[in-house]
Formats: sequence, C-alpha cells, structure tokens
Amino acid sequence: MLVAVQSSEGTKRIECNSSESVVSFVNKVKSAFDIEATLSFILYKDRSRKHPLISTDKKQISHYGIKHGDTLYLVLQQGSVNSKEDSSSSSKSPSNDRRKNSLLDVNEGIYTNLVEDTVDTYLFKQNGSIERERDPKLCHHGPNAKCVHCFSVEPYNEAYLQEQNIKHMSFHSYLRKLTAGIDKGKFAALENISCKIKSGCKDHLPWPQGICTKCQPNAFTLNRQPYRHVDNIVFENSSIVDRFLNYWRITSHQRIGILYGYYKPHKDVPLGIRAIVTAIYEPPQDGSRDMLRLLPDEKAEVIDKIATQLGLQKVGWIFTDLIAEQNGTVKHIRNINSHFLSAQECIMAGHFQNLNPNPCKLSPEGYFGSKFVTVCITGDSNNQIHMEGYQVSNQCMALVKDNCLLPTLDAPELGYVRESSNEQYVPDVFYKMKDSYGNEITQLARPLPIEYLLVDVPVSSPSEPQYTFFVDPSIKEFPVENRMIESHVQDFNQLFKYLRQFKPDQFLEAMSDFHLLGYIATMEVLPLKDDLGDLLIAIKTKDKEKANEWSKRVPWATAEQLLDSQGSENSYSPMETPTSAANADSSLWICRFCTFLNQPQATACEMCSLPQ
Repeated sequence: MLVAVQSSEGTKRIECNSSESVVSFVNKVKSAFDIEATLSFILYKDRSRKHPLISTDKKQISHYGIKHGDTLYLVLQQGSVNSKEDSSSSSKSPSNDRRKNSLLDVNEGIYTNLVEDTVDTYLFKQNGSIERERDPKLCHHGPNAKCVHCFSVEPYNEAYLQEQNIKHMSFHSYLRKLTAGIDKGKFAALENISCKIKSGCKDHLPWPQGICTKCQPNAFTLNRQPYRHVDNIVFENSSIVDRFLNYWRITSHQRIGILYGYYKPHKDVPLGIRAIVTAIYEPPQDGSRDMLRLLPDEKAEVIDKIATQLGLQKVGWIFTDLIAEQNGTVKHIRNINSHFLSAQECIMAGHFQNLNPNPCKLSPEGYFGSKFVTVCITGDSNNQIHMEGYQVSNQCMALVKDNCLLPTLDAPELGYVRESSNEQYVPDVFYKMKDSYGNEITQLARPLPIEYLLVDVPVSSPSEPQYTFFVDPSIKEFPVENRMIESHVQDFNQLFKYLRQFKPDQFLEAMSDFHLLGYIATMEVLPLKDDLGDLLIAIKTKDKEKANEWSKRVPWATAEQLLDSQGSENSYSPMETPTSAANADSSLWICRFCTFLNQPQATACEMCSLPQ
C-alpha cells in the first residue's frame, strides 16, 4: 500500500505493508526525505500532532490503523535543524533575538507547541453558509421550500463576492474552499514559500559550486492574494489615536507605535476577523520630519507579559507620514499616482508579520501567513488626517524572510528582487502586466510594482466608543513612554502629579492605563513587574475590590511612600506652570526650537542639532 508523508520539504509517497514494523517504515521515510542520521523527527497521524507513531519493532503499522491512501505528518524536532548555513545566516540577522521570543523560529520553520488563536478555533467550527431570503419575483414556491434563487451559498461563492463587491474573501472562507471537496480537505495543505536552497543535498558541492533541482527553490509568479487574514481594523475609541498623534502635533516628527488588542469574529463579513486595537505602545525610536528608526527595546518582554495578562496581544503596527500645511491641513502624499506603501514600508511590514506568524493546523510547518496589520496615518484627498490599513501578502513575507526584497533608491512605489550572488541564491520572481496593446506579458521582478504585494484592510471606529482602559477628558493623561520632550518624560514626579488627580476610591481607574502599567513595571527605583498579577486581573475584570486589596499590599505601599517623599520635594504651587517647574531642575535643558529634553553635558540639541 501507499502512504503519503507530508513535511515542510514537500510530500512523498512511501510504499509499505500493513504488517511492516514501525521502525522499518520510519527508516523508509528517512531514506525518502534524505534525512541525516544526526537529525530526529516524529511522525504524526493528524495535523494537530496529538497521535505520534512510536518507533519500535514490537508494533506494526496496522496497530495505528494506517490504511492505503492515508497521510502522515513529519515534524523535525526542535534544534535538529541547525546547518552551518542556517546558523551563520541567523547569527547575522539583526532580529535574531526578537525571533527567539516568538512562538516560532521563522528560519527553522518548526512550530513546537501549536496553539491556534481563539478566534480561529471558533470560526473553524462555524457553518459559514450565507442564508438568503425568498425573492418574491423569482421564487415561486412555498415559504418552507428553497430554490436556486434563495438557497444558502458558501462564503467563497464568486458570484456572491462580486455581488457584494468584496475584493478579498476572508481567510477562513478560503480554508472552507480548500476543505469543501469530496475528500473534506484530507489532502489540502498550506505550504509556505521558501526562497532558500534546501540544505543537506549530497549530490553536489554547496552553492555557488553546485545546485540541483532537488535543492533549488522554485521560481514563482507574484499574484494578488485573493484572501486576507484580517478583514477590518477597529480602534476602540478616538482617544487612542489622538494620544499617539500628540507627539507629531508637538514636534512635527514622525512616530511608530505597536498596536495591542485582540481578534474577534467580524459580523458583517462571512467568517471574517476583526483586529480590535485597545492601546498603542511606542518603542524607543529616533525620528525626524522625514525619517524613522527603531532602537533596541529592553522593555519589550515586560510589555508583552503585561498585555498577555490583560488578555491582549500584538495585532499590528502604526506609523505617521504627515506634513503640515500652513492653513492647518496636511499634504496628500499617498495616492494612486504615487504610492500607498513604499517598498521600505512593505519590507518592514513583512518583517513584523514574519515575527508574528499565524498558527494554522492545515500547514505542515504549523503556521501560515500572519494576522499582524499595518496602519499608516497620512493625508487624504481632502487634506485631512486619516488612516489606511494594509497587510503584505504571503509571497512578500517569504521574500522578506529570506532577504530577497530590496527597496529602490528613487522610486518608493517600486521594489527590487535581489540578484543571485556567491553568498546567496535567489530564485526568479515574475509578475504579469498588460502592455500598451492589451496583451498580458510576464516581467522579471527587477523592479516590481509594490501593489502586487499589498492587501488593503479597512480601518474604522465603532459607532459607540468602547473603553478597555480608563479615559476621562478632565484628567491629564500619564506621559507616554519613550517621548523625550518637555512634560512628556515618565518619572516619579509625573506619576505623583497623575495619581493626585484621582479620589481615594478611584484606584482602579487610576491604574487602568497601559502606559502607566508599563512604567510601574519597569521603574528603576522600585520595579513591580513581578507583583502586578492580581492588579492586572482586576483591571481585566473591572474588579474594584480586588484592585483596592492590591493597593494595600507591601509593594505598592512602599511605592506610595516614595511618591509622597517625591511629591513633597518637587511640589510646586498651582500658580507655577509646568514649564517653570521643569526649568527649576537644572539637570536637563529644553531646546527652544524643537522642545527636546537634552542632557546637561550636551551643548547642542540631540534632536535638531541647534546650539543651546
């Protein structure tokens, strides 16, 4: 009989007998996939990897109920793939440390503990069929009957998608399409694209001395992705974006933020997913009017841990591209005649999506694509501030992951696929376009239009604002992290000023601030990151009593004593302005051109380089 074995390297069919021992069968698999003796792997009966085959001489294949035509799943054990080529490339990658923190090592393609998102598990169990009402003109049957004009249709039905003007079907509609055949998706597999040479080929010398069809990555043609992993991005309330935009309003410098929130089913899109944004974390960065650069973030793990305990996760990233006009409007830069996202921004989006892969049980690697979204704040056709949402396609993710995609020097709307060199083999990438005569022609992607890599995602706000964290316009908000400008620096004095705005019975409301929680978890004087568990649960469940109980514990009581002493030393009368109070502190000086807060030893501003 023939048994299919599926792995990240492809699918192979193994000829065996039902009475054959498991050890003998495993050896055939090892020979078919040309797996080295030093590497270990496990065969599973199902994609969920709950029923492994134990390699032993005492059991036959029939013991596991394996029949002709069945499919097994091969998974290399963690740490077993570490060839010299992979280890050298991963050591050179600047994001190597960040990849270790994620559930998946993108370079190795091994998912050890596959746990799908709750929204994926829920949608996979839904029927998904779209019910249609009886048409009084076309339906000539009774109320309890159905005909071709009113029977339910599948969410991937092309006629329905065109009728509703749906450009991209949802990802779970796409999965339903794959599993809708007679075999119910038994042979359906979502394989990720790889642009790297397969390691371990013994038929020739390593690249660039040799290459063969077994180890050479396949050339592919760029196609507009028919589905999207997220169908809508929703900001809970307008204050989230306004708080983020305040930095640009003060400095005119661009800004990057990480979106934290959660995913939930989309009621208006069949089997769709919404990304709900509840907070924006601003990592360390260096920015100006025309430039942005992310800096290493030592607090990233702590912030992720706080978000997890609050029931939140990273759902995307946001950045500004705003140039103010003199009449109070902003320039309309991004349009169909220029670009929507630049090549550099697409590479950045692909990098973030590779760091945050989407767990998927239909993929041999355990992941497929990403639900990580990109939001750009820019000017619209009316010269007003608005937001645009995107994702990059899985093909773009593969090109970015294997370092094959480059930006162009003077055309932001064009990317460039790297050419092969002695250090790296790059497969040919093509795209199709129509010439001046209307003929469809195939072009080599050097350069390539970026729109082939984009998937647009609508951005909106709910009709009724929602508030995961406390918002009160009458209360001055706690400063946002990593803003080195006057009155926006997080310190003990700012914490004292913020907390004294609340009444004694408003401790839960005072603590319900994502930026405040990040600060008190990483304070240099008294970090509370290991003592916030019960407080975060109280904020998540809106439990005032539990929050008040936590406030009486020793860690926070000690912090309150430090706050009282800090407040008595640095208090100023209400008649004094925050600027005069800041000027009283001679340790720092404020640039009068860009308001950047500089160190005392600096003679010129670190932000705008103008003299003190």
